[in-house]
Amino acid sequence: MSNHEVQPAALPTWGQRLSLRILRLIGWRLLYKPLPGPHGVVVVYPHTSNWDVVIGLLGKWSLGLPFSWLGKESLFTGLTGKTLGVLLRRWHGIPVERRTATGATARLAQNMLASDWCWIALAPEGTRSYSPHWRSGFYHLALAAKVPLLMVYMDYPNKTLGVVDTLMLTGDVERDMAAIAAVFKGHHGLNPKDEAPIVLAPPRSPARTQA
Repeated sequence: MSNHEVQPAALPTWGQRLSLRILRLIGWRLLYKPLPGPHGVVVVYPHTSNWDVVIGLLGKWSLGLPFSWLGKESLFTGLTGKTLGVLLRRWHGIPVERRTATGATARLAQNMLASDWCWIALAPEGTRSYSPHWRSGFYHLALAAKVPLLMVYMDYPNKTLGVVDTLMLTGDVERDMAAIAAVFKGHHGLNPKDEAPIVLAPPRSPARTQA
C-alpha cells in the first residue's frame, strides 16, 4: 500500500501541507485511497489513547475532507456547549441522541444522504479503556443508509494512519465482522491491552431499550 502514501507536495493548500508535515515530523505517515462516493460511515480502530484525537485531526486536516464525527450530547449542550461545543461543531461534531434512541439511526441516515457530502466517523469501542465488544451503531447506520464502510486504523508500532480500506456490508454479521477484522489485523494502538475484540455487542433486550 506504499503507493497510497500522501506526500506534502501533492496537497493543494498550505493548511493541508502543514498538517501533513506535522504528522511526518512526529514520525507518522498517512496512507489514503480516494473514497468510493460522497456518503459513508467511518470506523476508527483501535482507540486506546487521547493521542488518537490528535493523530486523527492531523490526518483529517491533511486530507482536507470534512469528516463528521459523533460525540456524546453533553459536550454540545449547557455551559460546555457554549464553549467547547462551538469548537467541536466547527470540527463537524454531531451530538449523539442517546436519550431518544428510537429512530435515531434512521434520522441520522436520512440527514447523511440529504447532504452533498457526508462521511460520519465513529470509534466503535466507545471508550479508551478495555471493552469486551464493539458498539453496533456504526453497523446499523451503514446498513440503514446503504453506504460504504471506511475502516481507519491508527497503527502506533508502525506510526501509520491508514485511510484506505472500504467495504459494503452484507447484513451477514458474522461474515461482515470477519472482513472488518481482517483489515485491522496486525494494527495496534498505543495501549494494545485496551483494544476491544472485533465483535459486536449482543442485542439489548426490549425492556432495556425502552429505559
